[in-house]
Amino acid sequence: MWPLGHAAIAYICYSIYARTSLERPPVHRPILAVIVGSQFPDLVDKPLAWYLGVLPTGRTLAHSLLVLVPLTITVYILADRYGFTLAGIAFGIGALSHALVDAAPALWGGTDPGFLLWPVVPVESYENGAPTVTELFLASLNDPYFLSEFVFAAIALVLWRRDGYPGLAPINAALSRSSTAEQRP
Repeated sequence: MWPLGHAAIAYICYSIYARTSLERPPVHRPILAVIVGSQFPDLVDKPLAWYLGVLPTGRTLAHSLLVLVPLTITVYILADRYGFTLAGIAFGIGALSHALVDAAPALWGGTDPGFLLWPVVPVESYENGAPTVTELFLASLNDPYFLSEFVFAAIALVLWRRDGYPGLAPINAALSRSSTAEQRP
C-alpha cells in the first residue's frame, strides 16, 4: 500500500478508537502521531533495503511484528511517562495498522505475509535488485488494492471533517503567527 492508503486507514482506525474508547472525536496531538506511525515501517525499511541494501526487502525489520510490537509498547511507555499517552496509542495504531494492511493481500494470494515474523520466517530477496518507485507505481495502476486506497482516503477525509479537522488547528495557528510576524515592520 502507498502512503496515502496507510495514512487513511490509520486515521480511520484511530478515529474509531477515540470515539469508542474515549467517547469523543480525536484531538490534535495524536493525529500527528498516528500519521507518523502509519508511515514508520516504510520510512525505516524502504531506505535500508532499496538504497543501502542492508535488508532483503522493503518489508522486513520495521514491518515485523517481532520488532514492531515491542517498539510500539516502548513508544507507548515513553509517551505515557511524559504525559502523551494518546500520542503513544496513536503511534501504535498507525504502525501496527501499516504492517497488517501490507499483509492483507495474502488473503487473496497477493503476497506472502511471512514478513510479519521476519527474521524468524525468511523472506525472498529482490531478484533483480530493488524496484524503483516508478516501477512500483506503474505496476499498481491496474491493481484493485491500489485503487481501494482512494476509497479509504475519501472515507478518512469525510471522517476527519466529521471529527472537526483535528490536527489542523495547530497548523493554522502556526501559519497565522508567521503571517503576523511578516506583517510587522
